[in-house]
Amino acid sequence: MLPFYQNLPFFSIVACMLTGIFTSLIHNGRTAFRVNLVLLSAVAAAQLTTLVCVVRSGAAYDYMVGIIGHPWGNELRVGPLEAALCLAFAVVMMMCVLGGWEDLNHDIHPEKLPLYFVMCDLMMASLMALTYTNDLFTAYVFIEINTIAACALVMAKDNGATIAATMRYLMMSLLASGLFLFGLSLLYWITGQLLIPDVRDAIQQLYATGQYAIPLTLILGMMMTGLSVKSALYPFHTWLPDAHGSATTSSSAILSGLVLKAYIVLIIKIIYQVVTPEIFNALHLNNVFLVMGVLAMITGSLNAIWETHVKRMIAYSSVAQIGYIFLGIGLGTRAAMIAAVYQILVHAFTKPLLFCCAGELASANWHHKHLYYLRGAGHHAPLAGLGFTLGGLSMVGVPLLGGFAVKFYLADAALLGSWQLVVALGALAASSLLNALYYVPVIVNIWSKNLHGDPDPLPGLRRKPVHAPFVVSTLCLSLGAVALGIFLQPVADLLALGLSLM
Repeated sequence: MLPFYQNLPFFSIVACMLTGIFTSLIHNGRTAFRVNLVLLSAVAAAQLTTLVCVVRSGAAYDYMVGIIGHPWGNELRVGPLEAALCLAFAVVMMMCVLGGWEDLNHDIHPEKLPLYFVMCDLMMASLMALTYTNDLFTAYVFIEINTIAACALVMAKDNGATIAATMRYLMMSLLASGLFLFGLSLLYWITGQLLIPDVRDAIQQLYATGQYAIPLTLILGMMMTGLSVKSALYPFHTWLPDAHGSATTSSSAILSGLVLKAYIVLIIKIIYQVVTPEIFNALHLNNVFLVMGVLAMITGSLNAIWETHVKRMIAYSSVAQIGYIFLGIGLGTRAAMIAAVYQILVHAFTKPLLFCCAGELASANWHHKHLYYLRGAGHHAPLAGLGFTLGGLSMVGVPLLGGFAVKFYLADAALLGSWQLVVALGALAASSLLNALYYVPVIVNIWSKNLHGDPDPLPGLRRKPVHAPFVVSTLCLSLGAVALGIFLQPVADLLALGLSLM
């Protein structure tokens, strides 16, 4: 009989899906909110238990779902990296809901609020399934579940802007899903397998014999392109600013902090568990990611500089930060991949912190999100101002914060490259400067008092009352951003162990 902890990942996925069904029967938004928090707390505890146990055992394990084994079965692959990512996802999901609770009550009709948490439950199930799955077709199924849930979360605010943004997101996502499914179908036609270990063995045999070299490259290119569109990699990012700018605060935080990361995690799983890094680099696919990552870092930051809507500015910043992840993947070394996964964790904590605090600052200024109307907002909502300041400085790369740790590891990994050295270090320097050019002025703006003779943009405002859910969310996300900047070596060692066991 399996040790009990080995069942926890599967039980967590099933619990999220069953809770989603149960939540749909609840007619009170506050009750659904509490049920969602209980679920996420239990899921986080389960992932923490799994993480501790697999680290102690020093080995990953496969979990067979059902009674059908190879080659037609469905499996989960559980190791330190997967458990750590799912733990972070559960904690961040909980903080996103807590941090945006006030805006949820303001933006969403009370009768529809329970359905919002149904989508949150399905989103959490898809995040864990995409991280743990050991079967490519199951990954495709949960890609679709993730897409449907994400579209519902964006559209929950139910106005013209969110509906238009959702339709644009849906069309891009359907195109991306079609590319992934078409590539997966061709891969199955060539290999005859869907379970990841069997596909890996078949690909290695084909590569060794030189068979299907060009078709295999095209297949992987289609699958990677589909996942890149869903992760908002430049130039496939055009749907992201509209979705962020119009959605309610919790949805923006979930979309940026979690949804984008799930597809990148699947890309990393395909590289390590399906193709292997050696074949991936030999096909020069890593160089494509390197170039696209650098372009994302620069163009995303430039667009953020020109933006005057605070949530759209943070969205363009997400495009740049996603570029850091693909830069790490593109460098093609284990050290760079550790930096890329580190950026997944840092961004998962920092970007929801920025969105939740931006939503609170806007709420303190009668829900105006134009940067002009946020002048002095930090004095009306001090905790939100402090949280936004911390998150912005982390994005810039101030030492002792998570963003600095990522840039340090990426720069260190770039030193092992040849021509990639100049490209990576130049992109890191330029992006850091550009990050400062749009985050620092906003931070100064929210703490600035109106100059003598300059009329108050929104006269008559008073200090906004602080609600407990937002306090908990801001403190936990801030603690995560700081902890990832201080304990960089233990975290990097854990990620290195996880990558070695993939």
